[in-house]
Amino acid sequence: MERRSDAAQTRRRGDQRSVFERFVEQAQLRASQAPFFFVCAGVVVLWLVSIPVWTDLKTWQVAIHTVASVFTLLLVVLLENASRRADEAAQEKLNVIAEALAALMDSSAAHDPALGEAASRLRDAVGLEARH
Repeated sequence: MERRSDAAQTRRRGDQRSVFERFVEQAQLRASQAPFFFVCAGVVVLWLVSIPVWTDLKTWQVAIHTVASVFTLLLVVLLENASRRADEAAQEKLNVIAEALAALMDSSAAHDPALGEAASRLRDAVGLEARH
């Protein structure tokens, strides 16, 4: 039996996403909208105007670089996870379409032998695609 992707398993059991998967989806949604950019720009502006509060300029720079590095790392991980899941979902859709097309071609192959060979080539080509 072939191994199906997480997207295929999700399609079979309905929307039973984990809390983490829902969080990733919301993070991707929020990070791709304009308000997120303005919040980030606001943090940078606040950081710039906070120069007088800091006694040492080097500590002031380290603070923003540390926060930005940690935040960026977390955001990259979340967005990469969302991207992987979107790729798996798209691949699963393509696989289902290819399987349906091959079945349709097989049903008509009795009238046109070339369709049987084309359906076989289609199955081979889809089989070459990695099932995540």
